[in-house]
Amino acid sequence: MTPLLEVTGLNVEYYDPQAPVRAVNDVSFTLGRGEILGVAGESGSGKSTLITALLRLDRPPARVVGGRAYYHPREVDLLRLDADKLRALRWEELAIVFQSAMNALNPVHRLERQFLDVIREHRKVSKAAARERAAHLLSLVGIPADRLRAFPHEMSGGMRQRATIALALACDPELVVMDEPTTAVDVVMQRQIMRQIMRLRRELGFAVIFVTHDLSLLIEMADKIAIMYGGRIVELAGAKDIYHAPRHPYTRGLRDSFPPLHGERRRLRGIPGSPPDLRETPAGCAFAPRCADRMEACRSSVPALLDLDGRQVACLLHQGADHE
Repeated sequence: MTPLLEVTGLNVEYYDPQAPVRAVNDVSFTLGRGEILGVAGESGSGKSTLITALLRLDRPPARVVGGRAYYHPREVDLLRLDADKLRALRWEELAIVFQSAMNALNPVHRLERQFLDVIREHRKVSKAAARERAAHLLSLVGIPADRLRAFPHEMSGGMRQRATIALALACDPELVVMDEPTTAVDVVMQRQIMRQIMRLRRELGFAVIFVTHDLSLLIEMADKIAIMYGGRIVELAGAKDIYHAPRHPYTRGLRDSFPPLHGERRRLRGIPGSPPDLRETPAGCAFAPRCADRMEACRSSVPALLDLDGRQVACLLHQGADHE
């Protein structure tokens, strides 16, 4: 698959005068054109910090302290682009759908104004042509064109979320980043939104980075999945591999925490303990205090993310170490 975005050694810190907090630690991955990459993990694992850093939407005290994000179509490093060139890429080639549509949409402007601002900023077209484009975009996500005259508060939660997806597609971007876009809606609307995202991706060919804490959702839709824990990627593999044969104990715990729809009934098992405090991460593997398979070496050695049979895993279980 032709590469679209290549992230290498990305590090993001939150500044603290006493000790910086490393929220994203040495993250690397490659996203192909038209591919869906899912990013899963518990709250505080670094998922949202990762994507805001990639699109340069992070704000102080967050700061990128290392790595690169090479965008192949333009042959540029997104992390080092000047402000004017980055502004030209946003919406035109890079777009984002935020978690809360009510916060992403401007509450004092009608939907039409917000679509026209984006379209006419990047495409030199008349207001009538921009309005026609906005109506077409809404139709793509199942919203009648007359809702362009509505304010965000006059729309349902599901309709607002679909409107933000349509807005992200305003200029036919190459990459759409979605930060938990279905969290605030019920399961029925979640299913409708996911069907529309998959249909639009097939029709328009854009790539997706989809961030969520719901691993079961990613298994259904993603081409490959990155599992994050403590600011690091601990496993990166195809969706089927993650479901049928997870290699990292944390991935296995996430997989076993939701019920299967088919097959024999089984007892659900949670993951004991809590995610690490990133201000005081363990000396070794961050997951070791919660891991039933931990070894003595896990307390002092941070496992590297290594290639293993076509997938990547960061666990000493697969690096030749002996059990306790």
